[in-house]
Amino acid sequence: MDPAGGPTIRQAFEAMRRDADGAILAGLVGRGIRESRTPGMHEAEGARLGLRYRYRLLDFDQLGLDDNALNELVRAATEAGFAGLNVTHPFKERVLASLDTLSPEADAIGAVNTVVLREGRRVGHNTDSFGFSESFRRSMSGASLDDVVLVGAGGAGMAVAHALLGLGARHLTIVDIVPAKAAALCSKLAPAFGAERLHIAREIDAAIREASGVVNASPMGMAKYPGLPIPVTSLRPDLWVADIVYFPAETPLLRAAGEAGCRTLAGTGMAIFQAVKAFELITAVAPDADEMARHFDSV
Repeated sequence: MDPAGGPTIRQAFEAMRRDADGAILAGLVGRGIRESRTPGMHEAEGARLGLRYRYRLLDFDQLGLDDNALNELVRAATEAGFAGLNVTHPFKERVLASLDTLSPEADAIGAVNTVVLREGRRVGHNTDSFGFSESFRRSMSGASLDDVVLVGAGGAGMAVAHALLGLGARHLTIVDIVPAKAAALCSKLAPAFGAERLHIAREIDAAIREASGVVNASPMGMAKYPGLPIPVTSLRPDLWVADIVYFPAETPLLRAAGEAGCRTLAGTGMAIFQAVKAFELITAVAPDADEMARHFDSV
């Protein structure tokens, strides 16, 4: 896949197909994902279920690929007989142009994190919303959803916004470094959830001052994007803080929130539960959520 004389994308995928020798093939597409536990989690559950399952890491940074190569990569995966692809930052919106159709949930959210490849067709799904909702239900019982601030209106933010409103958030304030993206997300969600529940903020400090909880749905905190998405001075003990970044499991935001006395929710739960649904979509076999959590911890 090296543009300077290496194998083409199609040749690389054909080599993966031959190496798999008839196994179910899947992959994770993104940037800066070398530390992802997703391949190990999928393959371990596949082995436990008796499946011949190979899950490949397709990191555009490692492969030296431009973002514009995404469509060719999806096409090559389809032609090589891949059963599916998971899609992460920064491609959850961009991948829509490479698909034939969307599931109702992916269409409503406007972002895709799972592509099922069947009989030459590419169908986009979103399991991130389910993943966040399930993680929140299990770990944040009793947390107030009166006023929630969401940082990041990209592909992950779109899914988390959908999840928070579905969980019952009374007021959701969206903040993004590109204000137009926050406005577009509010406009997309308003018909289904009500415009009165959606707000846009430019000043994150002021928004968090009135909030009961805050969710980081930006990539800030990943190894590739170090730093804090909100000022430490905004943290206070009566505020709950969630992060969707899961490598590292304890992000700088969660560490600072814990030190400030906040109740916290790590991104690991969302990573596990979105994978549970994605595994079933890709393999057509239902996995065990508790086993996948165990695999995640052991990788």
